[in-house]
Parts: sequence; structure tokens; C-alpha cells
Amino acid sequence: MIAYNSVNVDIPEIDREKVSAWIHLVAADYGLKVADISYIFCDDEKILEVNRQFLQHDYYTDIITFSYSTEHFISGDLFISLDTVRSNAELVGATYEEELHRVIIHGILHLCGLNDKGPGEREQMEAAENKALKSYKDLSQ
Repeated sequence: MIAYNSVNVDIPEIDREKVSAWIHLVAADYGLKVADISYIFCDDEKILEVNRQFLQHDYYTDIITFSYSTEHFISGDLFISLDTVRSNAELVGATYEEELHRVIIHGILHLCGLNDKGPGEREQMEAAENKALKSYKDLSQ
């Protein structure tokens, strides 16, 4: 089950049915099935609080992913700061919707086992995001 929740913000206007189908499709690309996924859309202050409390990081970020995945199933809580998504969209010249979809799938890719902190990992993550974003557009056609 994929749940969409919010803290201090309204849930963004996304096509939940399409996004959920997309998440299942991306997970299947990695040979995985979707168990319980919870998106928590929030503001910068909430994500900073989560970052400090659980990760001992004192900075804002666009997403924090807590994975409960197993060998065959992805599961987790994904906190997304809509404030940072909006700021990042402006920085990279993307629309808010494009950046939101990128962040939504970024968390799923983490649940599928991809990382983005080590040597070469950021490039692999970006390639996986781009492939996933293309598959999202293909769902519309």
C-alpha cells in the first residue's frame, strides 16, 4: 500500500493512482515488489527536525528516506520537504512538478538499493532517475 500524508503543508496535487502505478513499475525493474510506502509531505522546518532527531544532521534537504525493505519487498517512510523541492526546481530550471516527481522516485530508488553518496553513485542515481522519469511520461501515452 502506498499512503500519501502531510505535516504543515497540503498534500501536493499529484495523480496518486498514476504515481502509485509508476512506483510499482520502477520497483519491478529491480525485481522487487511494493509493500508499505508512506510519503510524508512537509515543510522545511519539519524535515530539519527529522534530520536532526533521527540522523543527527543539522541541515535542510529535499527528502529523507527510512527504509524497511526486505530482500523482495520495498517498504519505507519518505519525508519530502515541498519548500526545498520548490527551491531546487528554481535552481535547476525545472518545473515544481518535474522536481517533485524526481524526488518522489529518488526515494523509491533508495528503497530499491541505490545510493548517491559514494564515488560514481550520484551519476548512477541520476541515470536511474532519468530512466524512471521517462517511464512516468510513457504511462501517460
